[in-house]
Amino acid sequence: MRLSSPVFENNAVIPLQFSCQGEGVNPPLAIENIPENTQSLALIADDPDASGGMFVHWVVYNIPVISQIEQNSVPGQQGSNDAGGVGYIAPCPPSGTHRYFFKIYALDRVFDLDEGVSKSSLESAMSGHILDRAELVGLYKKS
Repeated sequence: MRLSSPVFENNAVIPLQFSCQGEGVNPPLAIENIPENTQSLALIADDPDASGGMFVHWVVYNIPVISQIEQNSVPGQQGSNDAGGVGYIAPCPPSGTHRYFFKIYALDRVFDLDEGVSKSSLESAMSGHILDRAELVGLYKKS
């Protein structure tokens, strides 16, 4: 499987419009080589460089088997982020350059989970059901 974006390369800077200094919407993503027997996709976006440790920016699951996630979209059911809500939280590091990992998972089932599920609960539910995965890393530093 491969995850990419038409607006930034792997290990390159995420454009301003997808940060807290711009529109703050999720970037578009392209998903290739999804395994044939995939029943759903899940996406987790997080920042391991946050001062308090890993910061979860976006959790989405039960995404239909699609090849693109459009910008400013909600492609499936959303889990909780570390800002205390549900939905996408744009990159907004207080200092320095942070890495934002977008991780896509091809899953062999659809999950019966409540909206707002935590990243760790989703990861537990996905255990044993991951057919393939891919990741894309974007960088951001406030100007």
